[in-house]
Amino acid sequence: MEHFETGVGVLTTVPSRLFVAALVLVTSCTSDNSTLGLVGSVERTLVELSAPASEVIVALPFERGQHVGVGEVVARLDATLAQAEVARTEADVAGMEARVLASTRDLERIKGLRRDKIASEDQLEHAQLETDEATARRREASARLTAANKRLQDCTIVAPVAGVVDQLPFDVGERVPAGAVVAVLLQDGDPWVRIWIPARAVAQLSPGTPVKVQIDGVATLLGGRLLDIAREPEFTPHYALTERERVYLVYEARVLIENTVTTLRPGMPATVTISLQPPSAEVTP
Repeated sequence: MEHFETGVGVLTTVPSRLFVAALVLVTSCTSDNSTLGLVGSVERTLVELSAPASEVIVALPFERGQHVGVGEVVARLDATLAQAEVARTEADVAGMEARVLASTRDLERIKGLRRDKIASEDQLEHAQLETDEATARRREASARLTAANKRLQDCTIVAPVAGVVDQLPFDVGERVPAGAVVAVLLQDGDPWVRIWIPARAVAQLSPGTPVKVQIDGVATLLGGRLLDIAREPEFTPHYALTERERVYLVYEARVLIENTVTTLRPGMPATVTISLQPPSAEVTP
C-alpha cells in the first residue's frame, strides 16, 4: 500500500491490497494464440483519513455509502485541548510583543544617552542584546502559535478528494488513537483491474492497448485499455492456480476500465481479454 502525508493523516491514493481477492493468472489462449485471457479483481483508489492525535470523536456527518465532496467535513474530534493550547500561545505572543516594544524603547533611550556620553558602550550593547533576544522569543512564540492553530484545524477532518465513504472504523464518542484511520474514501474516478501478463506476451502489448473486461455479476461487457506494465518481471504470484504456472515469469500490469459501472467495488472478480498483435520486426538496411 502506498501513502502520502496530509495535514490530517495519511492518504492512500493507490489501490489497497486489503480489498484484493486472490488474483490469478489464467492464460486462456485460443488455438492461434491471438487472444490472452487474464483474471484479476477490481481495484479503486482508496483515501485513508487519520486522526492527528488521540481524541474523542464528537461528530461523523456522513454515513457509509454517502458521497462527499472536496473539503466537506468527514469527522470532528474533540478540540478542547487544542483550543486551550491556541489560547495559551496567543497569550505568549502578546507578552513577547510587549517585551519587544519595551526593549526597543530602552534601546532608543540608551542610544540617546550614549550620544550625550552619559551611557557607556557596555550599556548600549546590553540594551541591543535585550532587544535581539525579545525579538527572537517573539518569533518562537509565533511559530508555536502557528503549530497550535494547525493542531486545532486538524481536529476537523475534511475530505481531500471527492468520493464515497467506504469505512468508518469508529463511532461517535469513541477515543481514537493518534494515527488511527477514522474514515476510508473510495475516490471518484475509473476503477482498474490488476493483472499479470506472461513474459511471452509482453512484447505484443503496450500501454493504451484496448481490452475487454467482464466483471462477475455485471451483464455488460466493459471496455478498457492497458494502463501500465511493470518494468521488472516476477515469478507468478503465490496464489496462482497450478504448481506448473508458478514458475512462469510475469509482468504486473493495470487495466483501466473506461465505460465504468458506478457500483463496481474493490475485490470484484474480473476477466480481461486482450487481442494480441504479432510483434513488429525491424528490418536492418
